[in-house]
Amino acid sequence: MVKAIVGSCWGDEGKGKITDMLAENADIVIRFQGGSNAGHTIINDYGKHALHQMPSGVFNKSTVNIIGNGVAFNVPYFIKELNEIKKTGLNPKIMISDRVQLLMPYHILFDTLEEGRLSDKKFGSTKSGIAPFYSDKYAKLGIQICDLFYPEILKERITRACEIKNVLLEHLYHHPLLNPEEIFNEVIGYKDIVEPYVANVAEYLNQAVKDGKEILLEGQLGALKDPDHGIYPMTTSSSTLAGFGTVGAGIPPTAFEKIYTVVKAYSSAVGGGAFVSEIFDDEAQQLRLNGGDAGEFGATTGRPRRMGWFDCVAARYGCMLQGTTDIAFTVVDALSYLDEIPVCVAYEIDGKETKEFPVTPLLEKAKPVLKVLPGWKTDIRGITKYEDLPENCKNYIEFIEKELGFHISIVSNGPKRHEIMCR
Repeated sequence: MVKAIVGSCWGDEGKGKITDMLAENADIVIRFQGGSNAGHTIINDYGKHALHQMPSGVFNKSTVNIIGNGVAFNVPYFIKELNEIKKTGLNPKIMISDRVQLLMPYHILFDTLEEGRLSDKKFGSTKSGIAPFYSDKYAKLGIQICDLFYPEILKERITRACEIKNVLLEHLYHHPLLNPEEIFNEVIGYKDIVEPYVANVAEYLNQAVKDGKEILLEGQLGALKDPDHGIYPMTTSSSTLAGFGTVGAGIPPTAFEKIYTVVKAYSSAVGGGAFVSEIFDDEAQQLRLNGGDAGEFGATTGRPRRMGWFDCVAARYGCMLQGTTDIAFTVVDALSYLDEIPVCVAYEIDGKETKEFPVTPLLEKAKPVLKVLPGWKTDIRGITKYEDLPENCKNYIEFIEKELGFHISIVSNGPKRHEIMCR
């Protein structure tokens, strides 16, 4: 069975925990898009870990963890994370697609230079090189990992990329030029590190589907960060939708049976862009500090996340795009301090209410229509049965479920692997 685990909104919903939990019974876990620009925080018997490149199944000894061809593969990050995981005593099973492309040192440079050039109009990039990476991929300037095994081809492709990039460095950014030879010498050093893991992943996965293996696809970020359907241009640079899993992993779309869309019990975001239900100042800080296990701060950047009340309009739209079969509703315990809990049930745009998620120019003008629900004012961590939750907590969950129109089958009430309830 093939299952995808994806985000409903801006990301940071708790996908890592859900993947970690479901991976206990999975044969294979795959990262199919994104790169080291976002992290999945996992807390289990091996401690607390923020993963950026690694699939979240690396803590299960029998699981094969795959980095799919759709990923922006940052080799230094991979090495760092693998060494950290090995410190726990684990030696995870890893495969890397022979068609995955390498995030190059100059991608990070160009990401940083462009954010600086944009100044107050910047996108809030993590400066991880993601936009330049995907720009190169679709401009056919990318470097596939298989090129490491053909040095002459690698050298030619690096030289070609540098010719174009040096024009920009000289005339747009006024920055020292790239040296293709130096870059080649650095990147060719990756070969011996990755060689034991590189394989024909597409063939392996399609055979695994035929053999009935339990396969999980792990997405990064959420539907509102998708470059086609998200809050453009404040998006990421690879598709964040479950449908892209068939491309980014090489699995036929007919194999998908479950799509778990992870939905957080309130809203949070890192980076710029419209955020209709956003709250500020002390109200935001209080929710930020109660959120998650260590508060709402980016796993990659450490930046404080922007905070807001639950947005039914955005979450419904995200669940629709993902093709949701099941919702995993996370971080409900973070709301336990509140007497009352506002929920954004609609948007007001130019004096009219709507429950449809609009295009960006209209979204920038939207105001939240709020409904206030009673809180439960008691700690719910440690509760293992849904029926044992406080009545107002169940009412909150069921109100959200009705507004979204998708079934909430998993409720998470803490950061650890088994702090979870099934409905």
